[in-house]
Amino acid sequence: MNTVVYMKFDQNILTKKDKLFLKEIAEISSSDKELENKIKVLSFDSGGHGKPGRYVHSVVEVLAVAAEKFPNIQIQPLGETDFIITVEKTKQPSTVWEWIKTGAVCLLAFFGAAFCIMTFNNDVDLTKLFAQLFEQFTGEASDGFTILEMSYSIGVGLGILIFFNHFARRKISSDPTPLEVEMRSYEDDINTALIETDGRKEKS
Repeated sequence: MNTVVYMKFDQNILTKKDKLFLKEIAEISSSDKELENKIKVLSFDSGGHGKPGRYVHSVVEVLAVAAEKFPNIQIQPLGETDFIITVEKTKQPSTVWEWIKTGAVCLLAFFGAAFCIMTFNNDVDLTKLFAQLFEQFTGEASDGFTILEMSYSIGVGLGILIFFNHFARRKISSDPTPLEVEMRSYEDDINTALIETDGRKEKS
């Protein structure tokens, strides 16, 4: 009876090398541990040829590499049927340039969020609303700096921190933050688009 080898593939593999071991592409498991270790160190070409980028591959290519060396095994693929190997640049970016980019993004996010909040407040005329509420409940005219404005300002800041579940390196809970969820969704959309585009090129 042929030995069964299980291979579980992820959708995206990040690397800085042109040649990868199969263990870097898939989780490999078999009852025959000696065979399993031999398959794990088989070589697979990322397709980058020294150039960084994203390269789409089929699980069939990996199965062919293993079957060529061990024709008598039975391979059971799990997970993705197509996957992407992302080859990054080996040269590390400048630390100063990284800090500049981080600072620019922070400034854009800060002033962009502030602008959105201000335009919302002006659109609903929040200043007038707070003045009317303050006068209605206290009988005094608002000077524009009352408990309502202070509570609203503090509440907006706390609400943002609680919603985004993240402050500096600390998280309020172990759940992924909304930003992490959005980035993951964006990454999944990119991977799906790359795989579908590659499939259409092959068909055409």
